[in-house]
Amino acid sequence: MPSVHTRVSGDGKQVTIQINGRFDFSVHQEFRDAYINRDPHDTSFVLDLSRTEYMDSSALGMVLLLKEFAGNDSRKVEIRNARPEVEKILRIANFDKLVEMA
Repeated sequence: MPSVHTRVSGDGKQVTIQINGRFDFSVHQEFRDAYINRDPHDTSFVLDLSRTEYMDSSALGMVLLLKEFAGNDSRKVEIRNARPEVEKILRIANFDKLVEMA
């Protein structure tokens, strides 16, 4: 079962990336492939972390690379449904100030 699932909205303007299990360096290529061929000027990105059990510093770096790809616009990258243990990591790293979190 792939660790990274991607859904694109009907109009193509929103890409939802869901990470299953561990969000670490082992999924970096799958994660990058989920967004790299999109137009960053016309696309917003949602990271659905509802099925993410663990997140390490390399995952934080990957989120920053996605934000950079999106033009460093915090409104174009949103993290949703993070489990409490993952949300704690994100808040400790001040990601709630870098991207939208819901």
